[in-house]
Amino acid sequence: MKKFAFAALLSMISMPLLAAEHQVKMLNNGKDGSMVFEPSFLKIEKGDTVKFVKGDASHNSASVIVPANAKQWKGKMDEEIVVKPDQEGVYVYVCDPHKMMAMAGVIQVGKATNLEEAKKEAESLSKTFVMNKDRLSKALAQVK
Repeated sequence: MKKFAFAALLSMISMPLLAAEHQVKMLNNGKDGSMVFEPSFLKIEKGDTVKFVKGDASHNSASVIVPANAKQWKGKMDEEIVVKPDQEGVYVYVCDPHKMMAMAGVIQVGKATNLEEAKKEAESLSKTFVMNKDRLSKALAQVK
């Protein structure tokens, strides 16, 4: 029993050591054009964090589509934030002032449990874009 308790304690202590921090830059210009998150798609594991890094001024990150019972986030303008998606599934986020320019990105946490719902909501969101109308669907196409 002591060996089991020790193994359980050791695994709980080491879990934070296994979690990774990923970075997403908020940019005026990037490899996918203007007003972008780079990368636009991330696949992470539950327990990992995502840090939104200020590359250029006047951007934020705000979740718009999340799995059921997942915690949403909304960073302030020019604020670098760290988020820890708490449920498996697909998360879609935008930069509020540049949402109409399709400044959006996707995070997949573990299994894409809500992919079909996310695609439907993203299709509706994409209709509000005035440019780069396929940017979000391209990011979602990377979800597996």
